[in-house]
Amino acid sequence: MGAGHAHASGTIEHERPLWWALGLTVVFLCAEVVGGLLTNSLALLSDAAHMGTDVIALAISLAAVRLARRPADARRTYGYARMEALGAMVNGALLFLVAGYILWEAVGRFRAPPPVASGGMLAIAVLGLVVNLVAMRLLKAGSGQSLNLRGAYLEVWADMLGSVGVIIGALLIEFTGFYLADPVIAVLIGLWVLPRTWMLLREAGHVLMQGVPAGLELEQVRAALLSHPGVDAVHDLHVWALGSRQPVLTAHVVLGAGATDADRVRSALADELHAQFGIGHATLQVERTPCIDQPPNA
Repeated sequence: MGAGHAHASGTIEHERPLWWALGLTVVFLCAEVVGGLLTNSLALLSDAAHMGTDVIALAISLAAVRLARRPADARRTYGYARMEALGAMVNGALLFLVAGYILWEAVGRFRAPPPVASGGMLAIAVLGLVVNLVAMRLLKAGSGQSLNLRGAYLEVWADMLGSVGVIIGALLIEFTGFYLADPVIAVLIGLWVLPRTWMLLREAGHVLMQGVPAGLELEQVRAALLSHPGVDAVHDLHVWALGSRQPVLTAHVVLGAGATDADRVRSALADELHAQFGIGHATLQVERTPCIDQPPNA
């Protein structure tokens, strides 16, 4: 028997700020790439590469929001929620390539640092900082309600720090002539990207491997089911996520001797799962006796 048939991802909110943030980021990405080439600044190009990952992250967020509107069909009975995790894997692979290129290029510049037009580098970095601050403001409201938007917000937040780093590097070059500041800042930005990339890949892989969603403890869920007076045992308990925000549960529930209304027990368990753990889709198979060769509470 099933309960809590919430197949959709919920009300789609804050899509317009995502579009605005994406538009601003794309426009400035183009300007930053041109500026980095004209000023010969690796730090500026590395920040542009990081902003490029912001574009990908925002596009993934928008795609996830839009695909979530598509209903399940006969071929994809759970809909398109997994596209978010697949997109994150692609995003992570690109981030690794970008960070690797930045670090490789920086090694050559440490050996023979070329001159950098610090004035243009500074002007473009300041504009980038402004764009990032505006994008952060647009995304902040939704970041507390949606994990998808929170990821986009953190991407822009991290890029804001990258812009600050480029500004510091430009000022050092302008006033001290220390051209090594450019590859140093580039390396720091690259090293900032790598751990975040690993976290992104790990979380996406966890979703694709049907791992228990973050914030949920399987034994706590089991204990909540067993706490009902009509439940004698629980086995074949599985909890996973369709996307980043859609936990799903299946379990076999063995009724106690005193439980006479299986539907009432099932409904009460579904309500408890939703209230305590936010699990809106729970499929509970109610049994009078455990399955053959199945130990209780396995």
